[in-house]
Amino acid sequence: MLVFTLICVFFVSLAEQTTKEKIAFNEEQLLIKRLNEIVANYDNDIVADQFEKDIELHGIEQSIRIFPAEREGQIFAHLIEHTYPNGYNGNIKLLTSIDMDGELLGVRVIGHKETPGLGDKIETRKSDWIKGFSGLSLSNLDKSLWKVKRDGGSFDQFTGATITPRAIVSAAYQILEYFEKNEIK
Repeated sequence: MLVFTLICVFFVSLAEQTTKEKIAFNEEQLLIKRLNEIVANYDNDIVADQFEKDIELHGIEQSIRIFPAEREGQIFAHLIEHTYPNGYNGNIKLLTSIDMDGELLGVRVIGHKETPGLGDKIETRKSDWIKGFSGLSLSNLDKSLWKVKRDGGSFDQFTGATITPRAIVSAAYQILEYFEKNEIK
């Protein structure tokens, strides 16, 4: 039995080592695809230029990744990978793009455990709902309207799933508010 266990551990370890690089490559390609969904026409190596910043955001300490998008040597937007902890089923990992004037260029969900058929409408392959954040900022939408309609705001919620859209609206508002008050670098 010990020999069998050792052989199994060896093969599992070998499989992990041989697939680790491939998994990392695939994850980077998916990230680049998501970055390109919400920001285009940048001419820098956005992945190589990324940096991390430890901040308190959405009520938790977290390390966010920031991808500066440049055109002709000038940063015109930042893409921020961050986590919102209060989805219906836990953390929602987001990629949010903010231009230098504090306007949202886009919000995308890059990881979640929301209920299939209800809360997963935050994904672009299920619904265009999340694309409605593009062009919004703290200056062109009153603070009182950064809520779902059920709470008196301007954002639609999903039938049977109010918590998930409420979380995305809150996350978008809070990250705009954070970067209005704090430098990105």
